[in-house]
Amino acid sequence: MPATVSPDAFSAPAGAGRLAQNILAFCRLLRAAGLRVGPGTMLDAVAAVEVAGIGGREDLYWTLHAVLVSRRDDHAVFDEVFRRFWRRRSGSDKLMELLSPVAVPLAPPPPKPGLRRVEEAFSAAAAPPQEPPAEMEVDARLTASDTDLLRTRDFAQMSAAELAEARRRIAALRMPDDRARTRRLVADPRGGRFDLRAAIRASLATGGDLVPLRRRGPRERPPPVVALVDISGSMSDYARPVLHFLHALTARRRVETFLFGTRLTNVSRALRHRDADAALAEVGRAAPDWSGGTRIATSLHAFNKDWSRRVLAQNPVVLLVTDGLERDADETLAREMDRLHRSCRRLVWLNPLLRYAGFEPRARGVKAMLPHVDDFRPVHDLASLEALVEALSQPPDAAARRRLPVAVPA
Repeated sequence: MPATVSPDAFSAPAGAGRLAQNILAFCRLLRAAGLRVGPGTMLDAVAAVEVAGIGGREDLYWTLHAVLVSRRDDHAVFDEVFRRFWRRRSGSDKLMELLSPVAVPLAPPPPKPGLRRVEEAFSAAAAPPQEPPAEMEVDARLTASDTDLLRTRDFAQMSAAELAEARRRIAALRMPDDRARTRRLVADPRGGRFDLRAAIRASLATGGDLVPLRRRGPRERPPPVVALVDISGSMSDYARPVLHFLHALTARRRVETFLFGTRLTNVSRALRHRDADAALAEVGRAAPDWSGGTRIATSLHAFNKDWSRRVLAQNPVVLLVTDGLERDADETLAREMDRLHRSCRRLVWLNPLLRYAGFEPRARGVKAMLPHVDDFRPVHDLASLEALVEALSQPPDAAARRRLPVAVPA
């Protein structure tokens, strides 16, 4: 795949030279970097360049930008791919680069959104094509596939490549499909209320001779989600995959996310960024206490005092992600947990310590928090996140609280 073009390619028509091929290769790189570029969009880009009569680099940039960029968050990725692909370098430029001294920057520049995906797209394009391996018959009845191994592998034991694959699978998860009734009424042919205004409006089509029956019913929509994520040192390996899950969930419903370690931080606005890399980078900058200590009671008190009336007004589902290892476990923790439980529709505690088969709630913080939750679930691998999605899609189980582990006396 070409990475450079000659200066003549900017002014040549789309049907001559290699400009059309370069545009198609450029579109493939954009698609590999995450932009929504299909075959029809590629043909539109070639046609737009042919009609516009490109006379320079800037004209080509904005012509392709108008066709290929449909979301504001894709602008940074488009700009980076265009800068790398349509670069113009002569022999003298390469010689000066080799002879010039290399300056060491004082501080690394801030990463651009989507830069990792751009690097992966160019790396995949530069890799030589591999020949398909010879067919081989393998009896796989007693073997485990890589997919099953990755689903059940602990996040803390994954390599960098496995974590990248896990993030892609988290983004592709089928999100919960639960519905909750609201007070707002909408048009419903089976509704229990007669809508006089809609009936009169519909009768205007017949001049008032016929008044059709119009009804209204309660509106159903997914309940909002409020997530409280522990980012202390013992939870750092599990907080990032959970944040990727919350980022994917934010695209489908209202999600309010708070991080807590030694203090409470609201990162809901940062997670609304469509680019996952940019969202997680902004979250990291907003939380200076990442991988620090744990003050669960203090953080819950700050949430109940300053945020509960704002984000719990619509009776949301609350996801509490922590291992419960509180440094100062006293009656304050139980009181704040009770207040949080009474203010939400459903309180789900996600604890990575449940990955151990012999887990027992012996810690004081766990024993103080456990009586005030509706569901107690693990969150340490992809399988646990899939089980969470399935559990949230179902109505709350009244017997779930009776199945919670009993606190072991000290």
